[in-house]
Amino acid sequence: MGLFSKISTHTDERSARLAGIGLMVFAVFMFSFGDALGKFMVATYSVGQLLWLRACAALFVLSPMIWRHRADFTRLERPWLQGLRVILSTAEVACFFLATVYLPLADVITYYLACPIFVTALSAIVLREHVGWRRWTAIVIGFGGVLIALHPSPQTMSWPALIALGGSASFAVLMLITRSLRATPDIVLASSQFAGTFVLGALLSPIGWVTPGLDSLALFAAAGCISVGALLCANRSLKLAPASVVVPYQYSMIVWAVMFGYAVFGDVPSLATIVGAAIIIGAGCYIFLRERQLGREQRVVSPPV
Repeated sequence: MGLFSKISTHTDERSARLAGIGLMVFAVFMFSFGDALGKFMVATYSVGQLLWLRACAALFVLSPMIWRHRADFTRLERPWLQGLRVILSTAEVACFFLATVYLPLADVITYYLACPIFVTALSAIVLREHVGWRRWTAIVIGFGGVLIALHPSPQTMSWPALIALGGSASFAVLMLITRSLRATPDIVLASSQFAGTFVLGALLSPIGWVTPGLDSLALFAAAGCISVGALLCANRSLKLAPASVVVPYQYSMIVWAVMFGYAVFGDVPSLATIVGAAIIIGAGCYIFLRERQLGREQRVVSPPV
């Protein structure tokens, strides 16, 4: 019975990981589509207005589930960590869309590709997880790719690029916190994030307010609905599988960013962006493969119970 129990447990774990990977891939596509839509909107409307109207639509869609699970909001685990997560989520979204006002979509996404590298590094520093020299080497190489994409110089070191990089770091910490709060219901995680952007957007939207027409309101509503679907999928993915397993699949975002950026905005990524993205992806994929290898070795050497 013990052997069959172990086999069943391993099969369930594998199925959960595969489901987590599938949900993350789908979430990345929806995030990319929503990002392109958001960049299109901030060409006319302010970032604060985008955040507020997008959050209004998202919270409206989520309101039936919020009401149904209202009791879950009264018994949150580690409320201070929940609050920190909302702050980081709000800052990350604001940084992203603010950066897209001034930078091509593919450039902003490239800086966000460093997130899995930040996650691995922070796992070692914050969570005290063991990270060997091979993965530390990959982290350093990956950060070198970030510097190449950033191509820092007195002429090219821009504050929009630094904002995008800061948003990427916030997103990495957000991933770790979400993983540690996996006992929190999905609806609480998602609605609290939109509540944060709702508050920030409400504070900022009066600055440079432009009254939207019906077509623009429809686009804001679409952006909110897309972000709800993407966020629910991403949060569920992080509950089903470790962050080190699913986060590297966010690298597919660069493909969608280049496609949407070229098709909608006519953006062609620079050589530095392409080279930097390739190095970042290579380092992140190595980290992912190393995690899988270590996981197999641990299962092999674990003594029978």
